[in-house]
Amino acid sequence: MKSSLTCSRLIAILVVILFLFCSPKAGAQGFAIKTNLAYDAVAAANLGIEFGLAPRWTMDISGNYMPWKFYNGNLRKHAFVQPEARFWFCDRFSGHFLGIHGHAGIYNVADSGVLGKISTSYLDFSKLDGRRYEGWFAGAGISYGYAVILGKHWNMEFEIGGGYAYFVSDVYECEKCGSKLEDDVPHHYFGVTKAAINLVYVF
Repeated sequence: MKSSLTCSRLIAILVVILFLFCSPKAGAQGFAIKTNLAYDAVAAANLGIEFGLAPRWTMDISGNYMPWKFYNGNLRKHAFVQPEARFWFCDRFSGHFLGIHGHAGIYNVADSGVLGKISTSYLDFSKLDGRRYEGWFAGAGISYGYAVILGKHWNMEFEIGGGYAYFVSDVYECEKCGSKLEDDVPHHYFGVTKAAINLVYVF
């Protein structure tokens, strides 16, 4: 991969961000850790933190890492980070909120199964069928969410967001083949950029 961001470097950057922002002051204002159950369901390791910035503002930072290789020519390796500034309509960590998020990451994907057969005016995965795409992406979006209080420390959080992502890919013949077909192929994506069902622990 031409991108200088390897999976290990991306995770290291996330850890540095966590330490920079997790100061005692932020902790005193409110702090939470979370996992996205939607990612957990597809075996993607993920972790999120959120901390208070102001009475109705928080900063949410999530990271996702999938190193797994699936059977039958399917490859969906990726790693990304997604910081988001949130405005809460009432109290932080409860009720409705709006978010502005960014995202950046790397990927190595191929699909010879059901996903590669999907082609509609909104979603076109047909190019994945019989090809492997390896590269990086970056973009931004806006989102809406709602947090439900389950107990003294536990919340359930639902969020959906849309926006833009710019992809740059190297294209290979197939998941197992090494012959490169194209270099640095750009792609512009507009659509869903965030979807979460988070289980949250609030300190």
